[in-house]
Amino acid sequence: MTAKFRVLLFIILLTAIAMYLFATKPGPHPPVIIDITPENTSDPELVETKQPDNDPSTQSQRPSQNAPSSPKILNPRIVVWKSARHLDLYSGDEAVRSYKIGLGFSPVGDKQSEGDGKTPEGEFYICMKNPNSRFYMALGISYPNKDDAEAGLKEGRITEEQYRNILNAIDDKRQPPWDTSLGGEVFIHGHGSSSDWTLGCIALDDADIEELYNLLSLKTPVLINP
Repeated sequence: MTAKFRVLLFIILLTAIAMYLFATKPGPHPPVIIDITPENTSDPELVETKQPDNDPSTQSQRPSQNAPSSPKILNPRIVVWKSARHLDLYSGDEAVRSYKIGLGFSPVGDKQSEGDGKTPEGEFYICMKNPNSRFYMALGISYPNKDDAEAGLKEGRITEEQYRNILNAIDDKRQPPWDTSLGGEVFIHGHGSSSDWTLGCIALDDADIEELYNLLSLKTPVLINP
């Protein structure tokens, strides 16, 4: 074996030893990953379901903190004071709400006929409800009542048949005829209480009529004072 061959063999041996040592050299251990995902994600205590405060879907469902809650009503009735421009909501004998109102464009005096601009006075009841009124929401009042019908018949402004139809509707707590010369379609509705702007209806602010609409049912008594 020549000296040159021995040198080459020695170099090969050293290279093999170096590669072995490099391959078996200890290095840094990889990080340990621990899975902390809960197995039962249906458990409400493990799953966060609250949406952000600025999410519009939660804002629309969340009641205003400044809005008063609607009162609990037993045996409700409405009392209107035209001269004071307010409507009181009663639960039994207790007044639980008072709302500002606007009236017809000629507010003084009792309603006599169609188009006179007066808001009627007397005892009535809610005879219909309209959630899609062009004045937001509306509660129909049972005008004309029996007193109005008797006055109209005596003065020759309605016929005997119209008179009987009005009385029968009042006895049955239905909507009386609204197509006589006495007028009709008198509502408690929305779109503002700042002035006397209606044709004879009682106008409230939209938030107020919405509360009334949701609280009251058909046949709720309505007393309208001068």
